[in-house]
Amino acid sequence: MLLLLGGTPAYAHTALEDATPAPGAKVAAGTDVVALTFKDLKSGVPPKIGMVGADGTTVPVGAPVVTGGGTACAAVPPLPVGVVTLTYTVTAGDGDAQTSAFQFEVVDGAKPFEPPSACADLSLPAPDTGGADTVLGLGGANATAVLAGAVAVIAGGGVVAVRRRRRTGLPAEGGAAE
Repeated sequence: MLLLLGGTPAYAHTALEDATPAPGAKVAAGTDVVALTFKDLKSGVPPKIGMVGADGTTVPVGAPVVTGGGTACAAVPPLPVGVVTLTYTVTAGDGDAQTSAFQFEVVDGAKPFEPPSACADLSLPAPDTGGADTVLGLGGANATAVLAGAVAVIAGGGVVAVRRRRRTGLPAEGGAAE
């Protein structure tokens, strides 16, 4: 049995009008595009789309491309059989972020998947599937940012330790207190 998650969006907020695959749908294995159509999607702010497969692992999703009609299309690797949870976050016209989710099922023997016509002629960015240009599953730019942050934390910790040692009058390693 499929569980539908998420509530009804607040009045005047961006509402999901259509989805491919739809909530509760059964689609063929190998599906490789998802599309979400929103009412009043804030211009210039594409939704964030995430997916989790039946085994609980994150399914990579390419950066969404938004059409003039408010449809966000995103490439995913061919989906294996099982229940998939799709989560999306949109920014409403008033600036509020809304997050919701739904599930659909990928089954063997289902009718072959046809991407929505709104996505047919788009060049969709490929999902980051953790290839050689990633570190710990992060893309090059994100990995660099995480590494820089770690170095800053370590350096900051060293500065704090030296200052504490000087304030408390503790001897430096190998030295005697004056």
